[in-house]
Amino acid sequence: MYLGDHTWPELGEYFAEKSLALVPLGSTEQHGPHLPESTDHRIAQALAREAAERTGYLCTPTINVGVSPHHRQFNGTMWVEPGVFRDYVESLTRNLTYHGVDRVVFVNAHGGNVQHLREVGRRVRDDEVAYAVEWMWDESIPDLVDDLFEYNGPHGGPKETAMMLHIDDALVREDQFERARDEGVRDVEHFEGLRKHGARTFYDAIDNTESGVLGDQTDATREKGEQLFEAASDQLVRLAEWLDDQPFEELMPRDHV
Repeated sequence: MYLGDHTWPELGEYFAEKSLALVPLGSTEQHGPHLPESTDHRIAQALAREAAERTGYLCTPTINVGVSPHHRQFNGTMWVEPGVFRDYVESLTRNLTYHGVDRVVFVNAHGGNVQHLREVGRRVRDDEVAYAVEWMWDESIPDLVDDLFEYNGPHGGPKETAMMLHIDDALVREDQFERARDEGVRDVEHFEGLRKHGARTFYDAIDNTESGVLGDQTDATREKGEQLFEAASDQLVRLAEWLDDQPFEELMPRDHV
């Protein structure tokens, strides 16, 4: 169920019985010449809404802007500072606890958010007010991603392209796939520009890729997108159901002395 579609009396009935919420998060940032800047938050929202529909758990409105300064040289990229993002997400999470929610799944689709969502989860857990866990869709199905694509790429690659073809293909510029590939980094695994002697030597995406993306976008299809979406949705449903089953006290930190 989507929070924004329900009245306060209806939501009161949910909070009286349930204590779990799904919070979709993404970014508004460049995804090359072929994908819209809404890619990450659209993927997160679609997965969270799907899991909420299948399980009956609550899905909140989507957080559309995340931590994306590494894409700032590309037109239209939006971001907030990491500390601001962490404080905002923590405040939203504590707002949910006021209504009785004590378990939260951050349904995330942007790598730049990961460490900050983990920090928010630690804060609310240390205060023993909620257990919040970060979930990244592609990390839930790594074997399938590897099987479907030879040259994947962590940003704007075929996995995100295929997902968007499935979710909303009208927003995908299919005539720009070759440009994205040719002006980007097709083979990330063997690209020497990402690391030198074990150190990450870049800070901004434009340092490595003129198109802003990595991987071979021409390998994306609607059919592969559907496979990814269904598999990731299954994992999210299982995570939510597992979390809902756990005794709250077992999710909290152990006493040291």
